[in-house]
Amino acid sequence: MSGQIVVQDREELIYLLCEAAEFEHTVMCSYLYAQWTLKRDTAEDVTPAELAAIERWRRSLAQVALEEMLHLSLVNNLLAAIGAAPHLWRPAFPVRPGHFPADVVMNLTPFGEAALDHFMFIERPEGISIADGAGFGHAAHYRRPARPDMLAPSPQDYASQGHLYHGVLQGLAHLVGQLGEERVFVGHGQAQVGGEEFALPGLFRITDLASAQRAVEEIVLQGEGAPAHRENSHFARFGAIRKELGQLRAARPGFEPARPVVRNPMLGDSGIERDGVRIVEPLAARVADLGNSVYALMIRALSQVFAPAPLPRDLRLALANSTTALMSAMGRLADVATRLPADAALPGSTAALNFELPGSSGQLVQQCAARILGERAAELAAAARQLAPAVPLADVADDLDSLARRFEEMHLRFETQLGAAVDRVARVSAPPPAAAVAPPKGEQTPAHSAPYVPEVVSTPSITIRFDGHRCIHARHCVVEAPAAFVGNMTRGNWLHPEAATVEQCVHVAHNCPSGAITYERHDGGPQEAAPAVNVVRVRENGPYAIHAAIELPGASALRATLCRCGKSKRKPYCDGRSHTTAGFAATGEPATQSAEPLAERGGPLKIAPVPDGPLRLNGNVEILSGTGRVVLRTQSARLCRCGASESKPFCDGSHARIGFRSEE
Repeated sequence: MSGQIVVQDREELIYLLCEAAEFEHTVMCSYLYAQWTLKRDTAEDVTPAELAAIERWRRSLAQVALEEMLHLSLVNNLLAAIGAAPHLWRPAFPVRPGHFPADVVMNLTPFGEAALDHFMFIERPEGISIADGAGFGHAAHYRRPARPDMLAPSPQDYASQGHLYHGVLQGLAHLVGQLGEERVFVGHGQAQVGGEEFALPGLFRITDLASAQRAVEEIVLQGEGAPAHRENSHFARFGAIRKELGQLRAARPGFEPARPVVRNPMLGDSGIERDGVRIVEPLAARVADLGNSVYALMIRALSQVFAPAPLPRDLRLALANSTTALMSAMGRLADVATRLPADAALPGSTAALNFELPGSSGQLVQQCAARILGERAAELAAAARQLAPAVPLADVADDLDSLARRFEEMHLRFETQLGAAVDRVARVSAPPPAAAVAPPKGEQTPAHSAPYVPEVVSTPSITIRFDGHRCIHARHCVVEAPAAFVGNMTRGNWLHPEAATVEQCVHVAHNCPSGAITYERHDGGPQEAAPAVNVVRVRENGPYAIHAAIELPGASALRATLCRCGKSKRKPYCDGRSHTTAGFAATGEPATQSAEPLAERGGPLKIAPVPDGPLRLNGNVEILSGTGRVVLRTQSARLCRCGASESKPFCDGSHARIGFRSEE
């Protein structure tokens, strides 16, 4: 089974990545199951030296499971990067034949030689042939050949994880070649997770083919350790554990590191056991059911962390932290279950969680998600408290109660505002596209013929307006409040004032030199006021940055950056790039002229762009150098905007000499 994986379009790529996500999720559960079956003290017929080895194996398995969580996160980041939703569902154990290739058998098996051999088989490097563990394998082998003749995506065979992921990478490269990188990687960064949400070394956001390749290499090398051997790869870890287990068995043939946990435990009576063992004893069944329910709640919370819609940073972090608390509770429930008898008809056999995941699991509507998660956490806490007299679960009940309260706090703090934001988005209507009219032959349509419509986003506390026509990309916004002003996003997706405090939004607006970002407060706080001192700052090799009660023809503002290179496509405003493209060079430290104090330093500052000429200023104003030194205090000035004056920043008439035109 070494055929090439075929990826013809985005649908096929999404399908393949969803199978990769299910693979990582399913194998992670297999490793956790084996870890949870390990004994915990010498009273369980192990010596201190054997228990020390067991503890090493437990830590190693926990680390591998954590790295599988990293792989699952990276796969979901890949899905988000190409515009798809997260995929956190996985099939039930034992996985039915056909869901994965015939050589990929997924069962829940207690720790031992068979399980370790199977784990090594799953993680084997591409090109290495080893036998699967005893008891693993489908009765009938089958093939899942690629179907390039079909429009609908279909399952395909792969010989190893490396084979699967290299197929994904080849598919990505194929799509990039067809559509271009910008058309393939269309998802936004807020739909992905990084080190802020989960402290997983190697977790990062994916934005292009290069970062996608890094993600695939991280997954393959960490799992297989190929193409070069890596001591800490999953394959090498399992090999080392297998070797040490053999040595301890040889030293004491009666050594058994795992509890007598059943293989593929099942709850209820579905009538189709498929190599499973039903948990009959009521107490064990209730504990396993509770543990499965905590697991399902954790997947619900994870789904919200991976939500495609942008979330406030603190809400996303709080949801991520909740998954850690749920994982801890699940581990304690697993320990209790593996100590309880599964069926009186099977003497000595004990139960376990089986990671049942309802088909209804998935994302919730975010404006009420935290409250629903809290509601479920409280229900599970009550169930744990009912079990506490029979089994030691009081601390689990307390932790779930505490988590329920935290979920409710998340709802009250964030989701009421999110609901209002969703309502506002629902009312947004885009103007119909203007009918295209071909210009007369030989004429070009002016760049400014279509009016620019500023973006407006509101919360109950503040309205943020962004006028991209005036933006010079000074980047104060995306650096000082990155959760509220999300960089590298498309129009309509980057403003999220709900993700920051009102004061943070106000601070960012005040630092926006162009005045592209303005605000209106609704919380009773002060609106932006005109400065006490009107200033024009001369930026080296760049525009005039003005902070004043500005009055321009047809517009008023408190902040603006006006062109002084003569090349801007948005005159009189700087367009943020033309001065750089044109190689405009002009000092930001002109000589001081008059520094006599003004009787008044504020008030209206009228700026009239003279057609094909300078900027004419009337009003109290201090013209400052880039370092803040006073160049001139005046009530009237003519500032060069053709870029040719030899007495910059002041006009010397060069606009007439060079034939400057203020309109394109």
